[in-house]
Amino acid sequence: MNWAPSATLPTLRLRAELLAATRGFFSGRGVLEVDTPALVRHAVTDRHIHSAQVQLPGHRAPLYLHTSPEYAMKRLLAAGSGDIYQIAHVFRGDERSALHNAEFTLVEWYRCGYSMQQLMQEVAQLAGLLLGLPVDAAHDNISYQRAFERELGCAPQTTTVAALRTLAVRERLDPQLAARCERDQLLDWLMGSAVGPRLGGERLCFVHSYPASQAALARLDPDDPQVARRFELYYRGIELANGFEELTDAAAQRARFEADREQRRHDGLPLPDIDQALLDALAAGLPAVAGVAVGFDRLLMLRTGASDISAVLSFPLERA
Repeated sequence: MNWAPSATLPTLRLRAELLAATRGFFSGRGVLEVDTPALVRHAVTDRHIHSAQVQLPGHRAPLYLHTSPEYAMKRLLAAGSGDIYQIAHVFRGDERSALHNAEFTLVEWYRCGYSMQQLMQEVAQLAGLLLGLPVDAAHDNISYQRAFERELGCAPQTTTVAALRTLAVRERLDPQLAARCERDQLLDWLMGSAVGPRLGGERLCFVHSYPASQAALARLDPDDPQVARRFELYYRGIELANGFEELTDAAAQRARFEADREQRRHDGLPLPDIDQALLDALAAGLPAVAGVAVGFDRLLMLRTGASDISAVLSFPLERA
């Protein structure tokens, strides 16, 4: 019955209840709900994210389905919006597994003046609410460095690339692929396939202080520029959130975008233009802000005990 929803009606009702609870969570904190376009003029430059291209009749230039509302929300922040959140359907190509559907739901929000630690605390409160955890449930914090040392017995920033390749093969990465991977690719694979799945077994676990080379759109730690003010949240081995103290320097952000494009050129991937509107917004003045994106569908999976994301979606890609 491919016409029928893949989620049960009780699950869809719970989904609606948790979306309402999310809106209540932010309303009670005075955070403004915003709604930005799903169709945007620029693909992202991140080598690990693949934007879906759309060609509209009568529109000469290609458009893209957004992979996150981040850039548009930062433009609102630069315009003086104050604290904002959005519940957005986002789209990423080359993603389909038990935890991935090409179209999925993010809860993304930005808090002006918040530190990474303050935002982690708020993420724990929302995640706990949606997961049905006790209000006073404790959570763990561990640095990226310590997580690798504890789970794999290696120091991620000083272990040689050759040793990381050996470790990745031990953890079941294809040897030929491992031989072609550089340091950050190996670390990213090890985090996603070996470290992350071992975290958060009993309670929420935040991994923080990522290497500067994996800063993405986070600012570097002024006390230790070798690490970034970036964190991820794991529960029962599943990644649920990715957050930053946001980079506000337009020139530094441009340099990172150019580095992304160079990596894409090396990998033979498409070379998207840099989103100048975002850089202009940063140059105009982005406030000191921390932001995070939380995977709503994965939270619902954990809440219901589902083993595949299809069980919490009305119509996954195969039935869309």
